[in-house]
Order: sequence, then structure tokens, then C-alpha cells
Amino acid sequence: MTARRATGPVAGPSGKPGGGWKSTQAGRGLTLLSPTLLYALLLLAVPLATVVVISFWTQTYLEFDRTPTFRNYVVAWTDPLYRVLMLRSLVISGLVTVATVLLAFPIAYFVAFHVRSDRKAMWLFLITIPFWTSYLLRVFLWKVILGYDGVLNSGLIGLGIIEKPLTFLLYNANAVVLTLAHAWAPFAILPIFVALDKIDRAYLEAAEDLGDGPVRRFFRVTLPLAMPGVLAATLIVFIPTVGDYVTPRLVGGTDGLMIANMIQVQFGKANNAPLGAALAISSMLIVGAIALLIARLQRTLVKGAPQ
Repeated sequence: MTARRATGPVAGPSGKPGGGWKSTQAGRGLTLLSPTLLYALLLLAVPLATVVVISFWTQTYLEFDRTPTFRNYVVAWTDPLYRVLMLRSLVISGLVTVATVLLAFPIAYFVAFHVRSDRKAMWLFLITIPFWTSYLLRVFLWKVILGYDGVLNSGLIGLGIIEKPLTFLLYNANAVVLTLAHAWAPFAILPIFVALDKIDRAYLEAAEDLGDGPVRRFFRVTLPLAMPGVLAATLIVFIPTVGDYVTPRLVGGTDGLMIANMIQVQFGKANNAPLGAALAISSMLIVGAIALLIARLQRTLVKGAPQ
């Protein structure tokens, strides 16, 4: 005589069926996720929702008129000044991203392919050394280097290359691009290195056996497989630099100011938080659309890469 296997719910200590929804895998997962989700809602979603709501208000000195209106968005999208600043921000961030990725790729490639495995951690450690100093300190150091009487001008005059200091080195868009590219270089090196380090070397050996030279092998195998890291680095650098206002304020001068500087002015001296919120939301939507295009490009490249 064989014992029957119980098919009903297992009784808990109180005699009632135990377990419940919280004992399921999905329930346990959501229970573990809930503190992080609550943290994200309080520190990200709620402030963002507040900015969205404020963007539909109007402000008269210290008082808010909570009557919903699209006036702030109309001004943000039609005023020539804001359009120029937004376009300049996108151009500067694009140049910073291109310069950073182009400079980061050779470093990441060298560490991934030409550094011994037991020394890669040390190289990555050295790459992060710039983060040991304050961001503001690094910006001020670039002012010392690029200034009218700075290190670069003094050195060129001392070598006899120029007769008087160069005035185009500081307080313009070029200084902003240079300073931001230096500040964000490690953020671009690390994701590119991860993508390159994960490449199966058998692909490269197979390409070499088929007669591909180093250049052809790089463009047909290495670069396509590294594109997820390149595009990740692009997003990591592009998105934050659009909203940077410290660097343009310190080294950009009049020609290097970006949309974030105007947003800061609207929330501060101009005392027009609704317009500043509308500018911030508009910038976020534009950057989000560009990020989605880059993400779609990444999926397309991944599908076309060697499997």
C-alpha cells in the first residue's frame, strides 16, 4: 500500500494554508526590491514630478499662480535665446562626446589587448586617479593652464613660438569642450574596456586565418563587437554634459554658456521657477529622444555583429 502525495496547500503554524503571495518567487523579489523602489520614488520620481507640475504654473515674484498654462513651454520653444542655448548645448556635448570617445578608445584597446591580465586592475586603478581630486579643482586647473598668463601661453612665449598670449584658449566653447572631455574621459574608458575585454579572441584568430590584415580585422571584427561599449560611453558622456553648468560658468565666458546656465538663472536671479522648469523638461525630452536613437542604433549594431 503506497502513501498518497498531498496535493493541497501546506498548513501553516495556525492550521491555515501557509505561504501566500509573499512566499512566491515574485513576491519575495518585490519585497526585496521595495526599499530601493521607494528610495527611487522619493529621490527621483517625486522631485521630477514636482518640476513637471511647476512648469505649468506661473510666478509673480514669490507667489505661484497654479492655473495650468502652456505659456512657459511656448516661450521655451519659441524664444530665439533659448533655442540658441539649447542648440549650443547639444553641439558642445556632441563635440565633448566625440573627443572623449576617440581619446578613450585607444587607451581601452591598449589595456584590453596589450596589458597582461594580472596588471589590468592596476591600469584601471590608475585611470580612476583623476577622481581623487575635486571636480571644481580640475576646472580651476584648466583655467590656470589656458589663461592669458597661464602655463600654455607662458610656455609658448618662452619657446618663441608666439609673441603675445593667445586669447582664444579660454572663455569660449573650445575651453568648455576641452575641460569636459578631460573630466569625463574615465567614464568613457571603462565601458569601452569592458566591451573589448569580453571579445572572444577566437574571432580575431579566425579573421586572421581568412587573410584579414590588422586594419581590416579591426573594422570587421573588433570595432563591431566593441560598439555596445562605445555607445554606452557615448550615452554616459553625452547625457550629463548637456546639463553641466559649472564648467561653462567658469571657463566658457559669454560664448560658452549652455542651457543649464539659463535654467540656473531662472531658478535663481530671474525668480521664474516655472520657466526654468519648462526649460529643464524640454531639455530632458530632447536628450531623451537622442538617447533612444542611440539605443536603437546599438541594438541594430549588435544584431549585425559576428555571433
